[in-house]
Amino acid sequence: MSEQLATGERLPAGLELRTAARRPATAARRSNRARIIALVGIDAVAMLLAVIGAHQWSAQPLRDGVAAVVVLATMAAFATAGCYRPRATMPTREERRTLLVVPALIIMCAAAFELATTHPGAGDAGVRLWLLMATLVGTGRLGAAGAEAIVRRKSCPTTRATLIVGAGHVGQTVAQRLIAEPQFGMQPIGFLDKEPLSGDGDGDGGLSVDLPVLGASWHLEEVIAEHDVQHVIVAFSTAPPSVVLDIVRRCWRLGVGVMVVPRLFEVEGRRARVEHLGALPIVALNPSDPRSWQFTVKYAIDRIIASFVLLALSPVFAFLAAGVKLSSPGPIFFRQRRVGLDGHAFDMLKFRTMSGSPESRGENDAAWAMAALGLDEASAEVSAEDRRTRFGTFLRRCSLDELPQLWNVVRGDMSIIGPRPERSHYVEQFQDAIYRYPERHRVKSGLTGWAQVNGLRGETSLQDRIEWDNFYIENWSPLLDLKIVAKTIPALLFARGDR
Repeated sequence: MSEQLATGERLPAGLELRTAARRPATAARRSNRARIIALVGIDAVAMLLAVIGAHQWSAQPLRDGVAAVVVLATMAAFATAGCYRPRATMPTREERRTLLVVPALIIMCAAAFELATTHPGAGDAGVRLWLLMATLVGTGRLGAAGAEAIVRRKSCPTTRATLIVGAGHVGQTVAQRLIAEPQFGMQPIGFLDKEPLSGDGDGDGGLSVDLPVLGASWHLEEVIAEHDVQHVIVAFSTAPPSVVLDIVRRCWRLGVGVMVVPRLFEVEGRRARVEHLGALPIVALNPSDPRSWQFTVKYAIDRIIASFVLLALSPVFAFLAAGVKLSSPGPIFFRQRRVGLDGHAFDMLKFRTMSGSPESRGENDAAWAMAALGLDEASAEVSAEDRRTRFGTFLRRCSLDELPQLWNVVRGDMSIIGPRPERSHYVEQFQDAIYRYPERHRVKSGLTGWAQVNGLRGETSLQDRIEWDNFYIENWSPLLDLKIVAKTIPALLFARGDR
């Protein structure tokens, strides 16, 4: 068999399956089994508590035998729907829907049976049981997901070895994200690519992840066996579709999980849904419309909220203004020309945090800007001197220097949530040099945004920031705004401000 693998010959399907079956139980596999057992236990306890609660809550609860059938049938349906399969940390939208819909359908059938056998209170008892079951199972699943994420961040043995097909820019991006987000439980171990690319034509190019190319498509079985690969992610490569399709099917025969990065991943956001024409899947795209009435309402609510917050925080503003004035000579506010909706330039306000004139002393992040443009950092005139006052350092650490931008929101220049506005002279350089940069100006700039709450603040990757900003625009919803607010509050409370 080793000679067949070395020469690139394919193994017979039956031999591949037997080889996969003999693979030893690693820590990651034991962890997957433990996860399944834990989820089954959590669901069983949650449903048992729901049955007990429904019996106490209902005047005429479902009979014990019927309730037991409901629990067993619900868990069997969860298993059939894949709710116990290995996955990323948080439950997917489809999984959350399954956790709600499946118990409802089964309880509906049980209640109908009870009504047919002269149990008049079955309908009311069934509704109460479903409410308790959905609440307890959902809460237990979220708690388990949070605990799993913490374990994965702190220990590597439970992660699944992951092979990436395609070593170009997209494959490199996948590897970077998996390394940066250990809670997904997938540790990239290398790439599979016959002709690795230095870029895919739409990114900044260059291989930036220190992972090896382990072989070509005909080395798949050998690489999976040698590195105990449990998951394969198919990114872009020079291989023709027939070869990529063959890789996927070989992974299935080996019992290895497969994920695929779609060709038009830039436009397939959370609003995309899969339709079928016979057996042919078609992805329907339904992005948010920045010109819709929903955004008009959003901006109006922003201005109302900002006005109330300004009035409520007026004593705090007075204290901070006095602190700025006493910390060093100069104005209280710092005005900087920024670019927002449709390229409109406006003066963004901040509390002044530096001594001297920033216009005459250069930009402290000029090297970052040059790096974003792919230029030599040495060509930038960098001011290494830190001119922040002690009070200014405090303001920046707590992001209090940003509070005057509430006035920009009241004026209509900004929104509470949206892409952070960039300086006008940088926008002129970035808009033609950085992929999809102008598209972030489809909405108003924000005090905080999806990129910022995901760690992309200050001198971080501009390409990643643009990707997150455009994702926010195309997948906007009030719920996403609430999520951003929820993630912004801890950053403020724990003083994780940047600049």
